[in-house]
Amino acid sequence: MGLFSFLTQEIAIDLGTANTIIIHNDKIVVDEPSIVCIDLKTDKLIAIGEKARQMQGKTHANLKTIRPLRDGVIADFNAAEQMIRGMIKMMNPKSRFFTPSLRMVVCIPSGSTEVEIRAVRDSAEHAGGRDVYMIYEPMAAAIGIGLDVEAPEGNMVVDIGGGTTEIAVISLGGLVTNKSIRIAGDDLTADIMEYMRHQHNIKIGERTAEEIKINVGSALSQLDNPPADYLIQGPNQMTALPIEVPVSYQEISHCLEKSISKIETAILSALEQTPPELYSDIVNRGIWLAGGGALLRGLAKRFTEKINIQFHVAEDPLRAVARGTGIALKNVNKFTFLIR
Repeated sequence: MGLFSFLTQEIAIDLGTANTIIIHNDKIVVDEPSIVCIDLKTDKLIAIGEKARQMQGKTHANLKTIRPLRDGVIADFNAAEQMIRGMIKMMNPKSRFFTPSLRMVVCIPSGSTEVEIRAVRDSAEHAGGRDVYMIYEPMAAAIGIGLDVEAPEGNMVVDIGGGTTEIAVISLGGLVTNKSIRIAGDDLTADIMEYMRHQHNIKIGERTAEEIKINVGSALSQLDNPPADYLIQGPNQMTALPIEVPVSYQEISHCLEKSISKIETAILSALEQTPPELYSDIVNRGIWLAGGGALLRGLAKRFTEKINIQFHVAEDPLRAVARGTGIALKNVNKFTFLIR
């Protein structure tokens, strides 16, 4: 048994649309963008994670950068498998001789269909997983935030990731109501690209739009400590000559309005379906925001004003789901809500 446990590694994977995080022995060992670069002629993996992200939008005819996950689910099976395998290799680059068998807990969107769940399981097994468990993202986020998910009381979590926004009310170790909508970080990025094209006649790529979102993204048009305008350069759509445009946070809050309103509506709809006893728990406790989208300036304040329930941003929202998945890994035999 001693040898067997030596040959088995336990890892928790937060397989996200934007970032993938791997936890081993309670430590985050890999935290990389979910992107790979593949040579189209040989189908070989050229780069993975941050290296591949730097190549995004800058490749030549033989190379292609692929984001294997779209809307929280696997869109490119082959690339996803190569990415998971490559990231597991990053964990221990020294062990070339044997690959230990892996016990994994992977998190998935709560709105996943059977087919989507199978795609994740197959990818994980092909990448070396012997024992593969799955956990729903809002459940993992709640555990990562530090909520007692098995208690007979209502906790509400809104996890705004890259591809999906997961909204769930959790009680007694299960999801009471859950909504999974495919409006999240990627859509906000797309909104910014569209807005810059229409409003300023400037063409920008995904990476630049992401940088605008991080530097001047806001959910409110009035902030207490506003960020400085962000300068971007790009080609004018009409003349193809270079132009420079300063972007303010008010503009971005205006262009993100529609997508954020859709998330608001989904939160209200999940609250509508919540049983009254749990509803009063949520009003007293507040609602927790996790995921990268929770970092958007003024988001918690906007939701609080609109819905009249206090919204709290998790301590490290980007890693809340990964932390929860790591805790689930340690309690595989205790947590009954894990999917085999």
